[in-house]
Amino acid sequence: MMTFSARRTTVSATATAVVVAVCLSVLSGCKSGSSGAGAPAPASSASAPASAAPVAGAFEPEQALAEAEKTPYAASLKGVTEAAGREMSTMTGRSNLGTVFTGRSEIRSTGLWMETVTTADAAYVRNRAQEGSGWAKAPRSPDNEANYAGYAKLLLAAGPSAKKGMENRGGVPTYHLAGHLDLDQVAAIDPRTHRSMKAKGVTGFDIDQWIDSQGRTVRFEQRMELRGLQAANKIDFSEFGPVETFAAPQG
Repeated sequence: MMTFSARRTTVSATATAVVVAVCLSVLSGCKSGSSGAGAPAPASSASAPASAAPVAGAFEPEQALAEAEKTPYAASLKGVTEAAGREMSTMTGRSNLGTVFTGRSEIRSTGLWMETVTTADAAYVRNRAQEGSGWAKAPRSPDNEANYAGYAKLLLAAGPSAKKGMENRGGVPTYHLAGHLDLDQVAAIDPRTHRSMKAKGVTGFDIDQWIDSQGRTVRFEQRMELRGLQAANKIDFSEFGPVETFAAPQG
C-alpha cells in the first residue's frame, strides 16, 4: 500500500483518496468564481504573493460582487490540494463561470491522471494513467456549481472581521476576505461540496479569498480537517475572458 509519512504520521492511500475526492468535488465545477481535462489550458500566474504596499484602484467588495453577477466569463485555473503539509494533487483547467458551468480540467496525483470535460448536457472523464483508457460519458450533475461569489457573500455576512482590505496580487488590485464557515452554511451555494464533505465528517473550514474589482475570484484558499489530517485546497484564477464553447471530446 502506498503511504506518505509526515512526522511519524502515516498518510495512507485511503486517506489520500479521501482528500483527492474532496478536491475533485470542490474543483470540478464552479459557477460565480472559476474552474476548469483534455490538453490543459494556460494556468494562472501561480500564487503571486500579496503586496503589503498601498494598492491603487481601491474598491468595495460588495459592489464588486454585484458586478460579477452581470456578465458570465471564462477563466483558467491552477489548483493544489495538500494534506499533512504535502501536495496530494494538482489541477489545471479552463471553465465558463457566472453561467451554466462548462469546462475542461486535468487532475494529477500519484497513480492518477484524470481529464474531465463538462458540456452543457453531459460530463466526460478518463484516467490517462491507465493505458488505453477511453472517455466515459455520464449525465452532468444538477448541482455541479461551486459558487465562489456565494462564498464571498457568506464571508461578508459574518461582519467587518471578514474584510481584510485591499492587497496587490501579481499586479492585480484585489480585496482580501477571510473567515470560518460552518459546513451547513454552504449547503445552498455549493450543495455538491456540502454533500461530499459532510459524508467525510467535515463540519466546517477556514477560507481566504481574494476578488478583483469585477468580483471575480483571483485566489481561493480553503483549509479543513479531514480524517485527522490538516488539508487545504489552494486555487489561482487568471486569464479572464468571454464565455467559450466546450465540446464533447473526440476519440
